[in-house]
Amino acid sequence: MIIAMKPGVSREEIKKFAAELEKQGVKIDFSHGASQTVLGLVGDTSAINDEALRVNRLVEKVIRVQEPYKKANRLFHPADTVLDLPTTGKRAMIGGGAFGVIAGPCSVESREQIVLVASAVKKAGAAFLRGGAFKPRTSPYSFQGMGCAGLDLLVEAKKETGLPIVTELMEISQLELFEDVDVIQVGARNMQNFNLLKELGHSRKPVLLKRGLASTMTELLMAAEYVMAGGNDRIVLCERGIRSFDSFTRNTLDLAIIPALKKKTHLPVIVDPSHATGIAAMVPAMSKAAIAAGADGIIVEVHNDPEHALCDGEQSLTPDSFSELMNTLRKYAAIEGKTI
Repeated sequence: MIIAMKPGVSREEIKKFAAELEKQGVKIDFSHGASQTVLGLVGDTSAINDEALRVNRLVEKVIRVQEPYKKANRLFHPADTVLDLPTTGKRAMIGGGAFGVIAGPCSVESREQIVLVASAVKKAGAAFLRGGAFKPRTSPYSFQGMGCAGLDLLVEAKKETGLPIVTELMEISQLELFEDVDVIQVGARNMQNFNLLKELGHSRKPVLLKRGLASTMTELLMAAEYVMAGGNDRIVLCERGIRSFDSFTRNTLDLAIIPALKKKTHLPVIVDPSHATGIAAMVPAMSKAAIAAGADGIIVEVHNDPEHALCDGEQSLTPDSFSELMNTLRKYAAIEGKTI
C-alpha cells in the first residue's frame, strides 16, 4: 500500500501517523520529497481501512499496490533513482539525464591489457571500467579469470585512470575481497541466488543486477527487491538478452523491457549489447537502439586484441571502434535529452 501525504504536513505529524499504522503490523518506508512525503507499507495490509485513511486530514492519496515488489516500485518512489559516484575526473553517473557508459574487457588478462584498455575507454568518454576477475563459464575448461590477481590489476587501472570499477561477484565468500570495487555486478546466472542478494542488501556498495537468461520482468524486479529489503537501494538493472528459439545471435535482446521497466520502477536501467548479440558488428546498432528505447546507459566489452582475447573476443570492440561508437552515441543521446 502507498500513502501520499499532503504537501506541507510536518515530519512530526507524519511520525505520529506512521506509528499508528505500525501498530497494525506493517513496516513503513519513507520517501521524503521536496514538498511531499510518501509512505510505503510493507506486510499484510488487508486489515487496514482504506476509507478511514482517505478521509484523514493528512492524507492526499491511498493506492493499493498489486505487484509483489514494493521498494522497487515507482508508485512508492516516483522520482528516478540515480547512481552517482565521486571520481577524480567527470562524475560517474547512470540516470538523471546522464547516459552512463561502462566499458572494458570481458576478462582481466594482464596489467598491460587492462591499463591500456582503461586508458582508451576513458579517453573515448566512458564513465566506468568493467573487467572480470572471477568468470562464470559454461565449460569448466574455459578461462575462469585471474581471481584475486585480476582484482588487484583492476585497482591499478583505477589508480591510473580514475574510472570506478564494475566487476562480477560470484559468491558470498568473495565479498570481503571487493573492498576496492565500486560497483558489484551480479551476473545473469546469479540473478536468483537469493542468499547472495540478501548479503548484498547489507552492503552499501552499488549493485549492477543482470537479468537472468530466462527470467521475467517481475522476477528481475523481485531480485532487486531482495537487495533493497536489506537496506541497499543503490541498484542498476541490466537487460543483457534472454534465451529464445533462434540462434543467429548469442541471445535475444529484449529492448521492449526497457520502457516497461521505466514505467514500473524508479531504478536506472542499462543494456548490455555485447552479451545480447555476441557479435561486435551488431553492438553499435543495439547501443543506439538502447538510447531510443529509453535506457540510462550501456555496458560494452572492449579489448585491445579481440582475436587473441581469452574470453568473448568475438563480441568485443577494439578501442578505435569504441571511440567511433561513443562519437555517434553522443549525437543520439543529445536527441533524447541525455548527456554522455
